[in-house]
Amino acid sequence: MELSIFDSNLLHIAIVDVFDSCIWTDRYCGYGDFEIYTAMKSNMRNLLQADRYLTYKDSDHVMIIEDRQVASDIENGDHLIVTGRSLESILERRIIWGQTVLTGNLQNGIQKLLNENAISPTVVARAIPNLVFEASTDPIITALTIDAQFTGDNLYDTIKKLCSVNDIGFKITLTDTGLLVFKLYAGIDRSYAQVLNPYVVFSRKNENIINTNSLESKKDLKTVALVAGEGEGATRKTETVEINPGGYSGLSRRETFTDARDISSTISGRTLTAAEYTAQLKQRGVEDLASKIIIKSFEGQADTLHMYKYGEDFFMGDIVQLTDDYGSEFTERVTEMVISQSTSGTSANPTFSIV
Repeated sequence: MELSIFDSNLLHIAIVDVFDSCIWTDRYCGYGDFEIYTAMKSNMRNLLQADRYLTYKDSDHVMIIEDRQVASDIENGDHLIVTGRSLESILERRIIWGQTVLTGNLQNGIQKLLNENAISPTVVARAIPNLVFEASTDPIITALTIDAQFTGDNLYDTIKKLCSVNDIGFKITLTDTGLLVFKLYAGIDRSYAQVLNPYVVFSRKNENIINTNSLESKKDLKTVALVAGEGEGATRKTETVEINPGGYSGLSRRETFTDARDISSTISGRTLTAAEYTAQLKQRGVEDLASKIIIKSFEGQADTLHMYKYGEDFFMGDIVQLTDDYGSEFTERVTEMVISQSTSGTSANPTFSIV
């Protein structure tokens, strides 16, 4: 692996390609992270300083150096351990400063959150230099809508939740001119469910998956949410949200309570209509139920260096086909990629999530 180092002003400093090991992890909906483990040398300690940036040619993402640790060992000598997270983590440094209502197009809503709290906020000191928003033209993204309200929430957590609920990803990339570009995206479907794109299939038959482990759990499933907003006691405003309206009763009905007292019916002196307030309560219920679903997972150590190469045949967020040893088919999204290099060689292991 060859990593490029940039200083805090995003000016290129050097290239690092000699270390004991390096683990680079990209994620579809959230920040990635990295770890470099190398023998303690003055030049490495001087290069790998906190707040500097790292790039890797096979990744869209940019890492920020955050932690440095020196591990002393009499037998093996001293080693430097450097870790950090990708650029998406800078959104964690901002909160949603004022009461903000989002209605209509989801992408426009996320852009509003970024503009008001990181790109061009009223308080100039809150602006993140060089951060810009690039709108997606993907119909999957542009068709999404939202009705929600936020006050004081962490900006990163809010955007991550909105993207996760809608099964889309987000990333911040670095341009040659030093711009930090935020963009929403959705992967390409390469499964058997479509006919437009070449299939990407991982299976023992194709000799590109080494081991598998599948799980299905309904333990945390909730199907109905009672969402409670403003008010006290019997006068408190409530709405019922169901995964499948009218489809659950008896033992199949699994209820949860969603406290949405923070959603206000008065915004900047204007009182929301009953329909607007109801829509925001229901949105909160949808978000809550989205985190309490049937857990289905299919884990497999896949070979992504030969038959299908990551970055050429499939990319982060793409939907692929997996087959286990018993003939079961799984349509899964690539949500994480761990690229590692050590004395034992290089590997690229994806993590899949059932769509």
